[in-house]
Amino acid sequence: MKRALPSKALVSGLLVAGALALSACGFTPLYGPQSVVKGLSGIEVVAADGRAGFLIREQLDDALAHDPNVLPTYKLVYTITEHRYARGVRVDNVANRYELALTANWRLLDIKTGQQVRAGSAYATATYDSADQPYAAVSAQQDGQERAATEVARKIQLDLAAWFAGKAPA
Repeated sequence: MKRALPSKALVSGLLVAGALALSACGFTPLYGPQSVVKGLSGIEVVAADGRAGFLIREQLDDALAHDPNVLPTYKLVYTITEHRYARGVRVDNVANRYELALTANWRLLDIKTGQQVRAGSAYATATYDSADQPYAAVSAQQDGQERAATEVARKIQLDLAAWFAGKAPA
């Protein structure tokens, strides 16, 4: 049995009706207000020590659209704690699966006054296999570290964006 597909006019009408319904309930996109974009791009990120600190700073610079040619308004500083746990153990008592837990405790400082205006903590985990070959094991660990750093940076970005939009919890 053949079913009739909805017409393009019907689909576009439903999309318009959905958009109107969302606008009527007060929905506004997080990145709609210009203050959010301006606030995020005015943050200078100071990397913590180590590879994970560098990876987080790299991700945040991209996510916050940092422009090095513009004087920053805020400075984001953070510390990293990183733990690795053996999760899978073979018969010969050698771990073949690891969990990497990465926590960043961060503070947003006003550059003019040096006062803390926002603080928080972001946590992420990533698992990876550990191969018998040394290069493959190092590569897997670094990949896990990159995935965890990306997630931590995303959580920091979302917290800051919500705060600049005035929607963040106190």
